Amino acid sequence: MYSHDSVSAAAQAKAQDGVTLFLSIPLLLSSLIMTIKGSIKGRMLLTGTLGYFLYTYASYSFLTMYNSLFLVYVLLFSLSFFAFILALFSFDKESIHTYFKNSLPSKGIGFSLMVIAFMILLLWLGKILNSLLGGTPPQGLEHYSTLVIQVLDLAILVPLAIVTGIMVIRRQPFGYLLATVVVFKGVTLLLAITAMLVAMIYRGVAVSIAECVIFPTMTVAIAACMVILLKHVREPLR
Repeated sequence: MYSHDSVSAAAQAKAQDGVTLFLSIPLLLSSLIMTIKGSIKGRMLLTGTLGYFLYTYASYSFLTMYNSLFLVYVLLFSLSFFAFILALFSFDKESIHTYFKNSLPSKGIGFSLMVIAFMILLLWLGKILNSLLGGTPPQGLEHYSTLVIQVLDLAILVPLAIVTGIMVIRRQPFGYLLATVVVFKGVTLLLAITAMLVAMIYRGVAVSIAECVIFPTMTVAIAACMVILLKHVREPLR
């Protein structure tokens, strides 16, 4: 399936496929069942998981070399996009503040999101600016036309995480909802990235020490934020 991709990209795709199959799909199904039963936690998990699928198949559609699953990637990208939008707007804006306990450590979560965003920003800018200043192709470009993952991260994820962090610190209710989406999506995505790094090292692909330290560290941090958020979600009375 990935015979036309580079060794690095193929190793990353296989690792991400494994995380999608054994973690993200079960999480998607279980959160959907919880949502059908009326669980707020379930709906938040569902929205965040859909965010993972949206990001994943957007990157596959634009980055992976053309193969027989191209239309499947496009279909999953489209379905994930509209499902994510519908899930996000299914929450009652007037009631969001009632979903979380007052004891939620908003500053800790908000600053964590902002720190993670700045770490990603510095990591990718370091790679891109070094290549621009040196007049050489950036590491990881290989035979591809552009840096799709860096585009998605710098244009969408980094600004979203920073804005969400600020809103959470200010205890704005909609910021809490965005935080759950960013955190739940971040856990699955960062686990996939960590798996990618392991797969790349196994295949003998050069991986920077910064990436080996930053991404596993962010995975632990974002997982801790997810646990804290889930503990402070208040289910509505029935």
